[in-house]
Amino acid sequence: MKNALFVLLLFVAFSSKAQLIKWHKHDTTDMTFSGTKINPYDVEYDTSGKVTLSGYVDTYYSFYSDSSSVSGFSKFPTIAPRNNQVGINMLQLSAKYESSQFRGTVTLFGGDCPQASWSNHLNFIQEANAGFRVVKKLWLDAGFFRTHIGLESIQPRENMTMSLATTTYFEPYFLSGLKLTWQQSKKLAIQLNAFNSFNQFLETNKNKAVGFSIAYVPTNKITATFSSIYCDESPDTMKVKHQRLYNNLCLTYKSSHWILGLESNVGIQANSVLTDPAKTAFMFSALLAAKYRMTPKWALYGRAEVFEDPNELLTGPVINSDHQLVGIDLVGGTLGFEFKPIPNSYFRIESRVLHTTANEKIFYFNNNYQNQRMEFIVGLGFWF
Repeated sequence: MKNALFVLLLFVAFSSKAQLIKWHKHDTTDMTFSGTKINPYDVEYDTSGKVTLSGYVDTYYSFYSDSSSVSGFSKFPTIAPRNNQVGINMLQLSAKYESSQFRGTVTLFGGDCPQASWSNHLNFIQEANAGFRVVKKLWLDAGFFRTHIGLESIQPRENMTMSLATTTYFEPYFLSGLKLTWQQSKKLAIQLNAFNSFNQFLETNKNKAVGFSIAYVPTNKITATFSSIYCDESPDTMKVKHQRLYNNLCLTYKSSHWILGLESNVGIQANSVLTDPAKTAFMFSALLAAKYRMTPKWALYGRAEVFEDPNELLTGPVINSDHQLVGIDLVGGTLGFEFKPIPNSYFRIESRVLHTTANEKIFYFNNNYQNQRMEFIVGLGFWF
């Protein structure tokens, strides 16, 4: 009798275990109490998504007729920031995940560029964000972002030139926060933004930077983008606030031989005129860039730029020759050529001159202050 009972219990136990295993195979989404297992093999994963891995390296040699700062970087340090040296702008690795309902991007990088111009907080992160589809055509993304403002990005492969225009240097080119994007069609996209700060990963005060962008693509050759950001970067302890409105307009044209780009920026900031702090100050900047591709491998390019910030809305203070406190006022021109041994590479040689007004001698070379800087940059990049 005891043996029969034991056999019956054993049969029930094995039957229950078999049913449990069969049931478990169909339920792989419940991760309750699984986080502290010694071997957490059961991990949720969406097999419908696509993962893309990529890498990018950009090397350079640069020379400036301007002495480096104590940090070892030139003035306006972004791309090719070290003077008279061979260096690596960036070595980066990226992973992207895309599915019909979810997406995410992680890009880690190192090199002279992040050391010279990136955030002090989590300096090795170029971007790290995730997003999901709220409803059809509407996405919500959150995290760390590269800028969506302007023609030029932090990656030389995405730009026409090696150097960045002065206006790009003072634009917000890394941001943290939320993006709500409505992709109405292939021709029209509208985005609402809320960021911690104008150009920081970490919050600098109790205020947020909010804005919107509109991208319109009327044809496959022409694009138009308008972006606006409203913020107040004043410390919380400051009684007089400095509300800022920054507007950016970009137009591009691409054909088989020509690439043209036009960018214009207008900024206003309350209580910021240097000679009368109660008045609203203005700044303006613009650039015009053109590339002519003679063959699929050879191209010539040029860029003209202007930057006027007389009340230092974005720039640091400058003491001019008349011992007055002013902002930066300059013009610049760039010429270069590009050779692409393979489509996912480039070799560029370019020269640029930056020229400030006569009484703004912000460059220092051969023991003399001067209002002009000559630049020479050679760049070589490759990605996969």
